Amino acid sequence: MIAAAQIKVVSLHPLLTDLLQNIGGEHVQVIDLIGKTGDPHHFEPDAHQLKSTAGAKLYVVSGKGLEPYLPTLKNIVGASAKVVEVGATLPSREGACTHADHEHEGEHHHDIDPHWWHSIENFRRATQVVTAELVLADPGHKAAFEKNAAQYRQRLEELERWARKEIAKIPKENRHLATAHDAFGYFCDDYQFTAFPVQGINREQTPATAELAALIKTLKENRVVAIFPEKESNPKILETLTKDSGIILADSLIADGTNVDSYEEMIRHNIGTIVKVLAPAK
Repeated sequence: MIAAAQIKVVSLHPLLTDLLQNIGGEHVQVIDLIGKTGDPHHFEPDAHQLKSTAGAKLYVVSGKGLEPYLPTLKNIVGASAKVVEVGATLPSREGACTHADHEHEGEHHHDIDPHWWHSIENFRRATQVVTAELVLADPGHKAAFEKNAAQYRQRLEELERWARKEIAKIPKENRHLATAHDAFGYFCDDYQFTAFPVQGINREQTPATAELAALIKTLKENRVVAIFPEKESNPKILETLTKDSGIILADSLIADGTNVDSYEEMIRHNIGTIVKVLAPAK
């Protein structure tokens, strides 16, 4: 049974669901429309799902062009609730495309990389954004929200210290991150990696033989020792790239916060996976 003091907040990204639960605590009922396995790039809530959000004060989305359905959602919500684009006020980087673009005809590039959550500092700033919105929606629980947020930011600061300590094990000359798609740019910026998104914008199309040869040549010239697939990506092209090339097909990284219980779990998994392969063996 829902306590009368709770406000209803809707999340449309698995990592934002985690953030809302940490800050809102017992005072917020989080309606998680997307779930742990949903794809934030493709997800579009249907009428039945939106019906479950009746009475919500906030709809919390990632922003930075990630959600193609956002204009429609804003029209549906109207003046009944506030749609908060968490990424809108966070630092941006250029040069990436969303997963939705991989599935469409042509090559549509976005000016802004929407994967802002791969920067722990961005997620810390997102904590401030979400806290401010919860306080506006429910000022009676301001003290509780701010206390929870302070505790969560402390955990993020500890996570950042751990991350830098782990990544320090990788010499700067080894910091070449070849991934399935251009989803880890914020991570690469924060920790001085050079990014090699080897599948470009189309995760299903197999490159021509000449393209594969040129790509392998580029990776070898840059001393790339491994390619990291994403858990959501098709590994066939990556297997083709690594076969007989001497480049390792590493364990998968988590790009969008799916199939994990928390933001911290995603960060620890990704960094642990990268360090395991790129740090020199002792």
